[in-house]
Amino acid sequence: MQGMPMSGRDYSLRPRRTRSKLVPVVLSATAISSGSLAAVLALLPAEEATTLEVAPPRVGDLSPVPVAGALTTPATPRDNSPIEALVEEALTTEVAANWLEMTVASGDTLSGLFDRYGLAAADWMALSKTAGAGEALTRIRPGDRLRIDRDASGRVTRLEYPLDQLTTLTVERGDEGQFVAETLTVDVEERIAYATGEIHSSLFATANAAGLSDKLTMELANIFGWDIDFALDIRRGDQFAVVYQQRFLEGEKIADGDILAAEFVNQGRLIRAVRFETPEGDADYYTPSGDSMRKAFIRTPVDFARISSGFNLNRKHPILNTIRAHRGVDYAAPRGTPIKSTGDGKVIFAGTKGGYGRTVIVQHGRQYTTLYAHMNSFRKGIRTGARVRQGQTIGYVGSSGLATGPHLHYEFRLDGVHRNPVTVPLPRAHPVPAALKAEFTQATAPLVAQLNVLSKTQVAANTAE
Repeated sequence: MQGMPMSGRDYSLRPRRTRSKLVPVVLSATAISSGSLAAVLALLPAEEATTLEVAPPRVGDLSPVPVAGALTTPATPRDNSPIEALVEEALTTEVAANWLEMTVASGDTLSGLFDRYGLAAADWMALSKTAGAGEALTRIRPGDRLRIDRDASGRVTRLEYPLDQLTTLTVERGDEGQFVAETLTVDVEERIAYATGEIHSSLFATANAAGLSDKLTMELANIFGWDIDFALDIRRGDQFAVVYQQRFLEGEKIADGDILAAEFVNQGRLIRAVRFETPEGDADYYTPSGDSMRKAFIRTPVDFARISSGFNLNRKHPILNTIRAHRGVDYAAPRGTPIKSTGDGKVIFAGTKGGYGRTVIVQHGRQYTTLYAHMNSFRKGIRTGARVRQGQTIGYVGSSGLATGPHLHYEFRLDGVHRNPVTVPLPRAHPVPAALKAEFTQATAPLVAQLNVLSKTQVAANTAE
């Protein structure tokens, strides 16, 4: 079923964000250069022009132009005067001339841009040290655009840097000469949408047909990744339902938001998840009863990879041609595929380990260790003693050591004993705190109700078919 917006906007859970209007900068001026005004006056009829005296223009002079008799002989107001339009256009042109539009090219830095446009080095140095702006301005990327306003002496008075479609960094010079930064965010409309699907070929194909983006499909897989091995467990006829946010700007959809609630029926087993945000702004997914969807470990270290060899204590080794216990699971994947740590922990080995080839071993607390072998390479920073987070990339699939082709060999050990990574029960993370349980129930009840409606609708649709 195609994803469609749902009616109503009484849903109580919304991402925490700053909702301030991005107000365009209003430019004003009290003077127009004598050169521009002289050009306008040249177009006046002779009888009108003779009443005005204009001083000779000076190049670069932005000071007010003295006009004789301008106050003693007021002009008669006229609608749609072409002369007034020309004056306004000239004024706008003079003011706009103080703004510089910069587009960042490959290899550009803020200092390089200032040097190219003849701006003072003291200004870029001050901007780069401004709290709330310095870090962003030192990380400008090709294609980024900056707008800079200057005063008559050429000093930078204001900088505008769009960080994304919704957010603009502004830096303005204060009365005492120091720069002050502010981040402005446009007001985005959030709508609730839903999607349902029944898998006939693959999760991605079905989700795409239901209107879900690849980003949302990956988020869906991550939510249920602790309970479902999406490389091994998915079957034809499995179903899903998703309630999610869509973000609109001036009536046009600009992005997908978060998944608010979802359910997955895998081989007849129903699993549900709802999103809950604490008063501190921390958000996570839980079962409707308040248990965390997260576990201390994710089930698979490689996304959507095929298991080429399972856990088998009596397997015949493909290279040594002898019976040799296979105390882990092999995931076949293209060379260079990212390998994720399945849990938080500390790297206790990173190097070459005999037939395992390039190997990483991670210690998770006192009881658990995981091993990742036959890597092509380690991710930068992965070394013995390094701390890693669950889901963090630690290396890349390869065929080092005794391997017939690129794959990951993954082992899971509990108290030093090898366990089958596919079937071993995984410890859960912490549930919703007792102090927040009532708030959780109140906030997620509408989401559970929406999932109930989607489930009934999907069942009815399948029955009709």
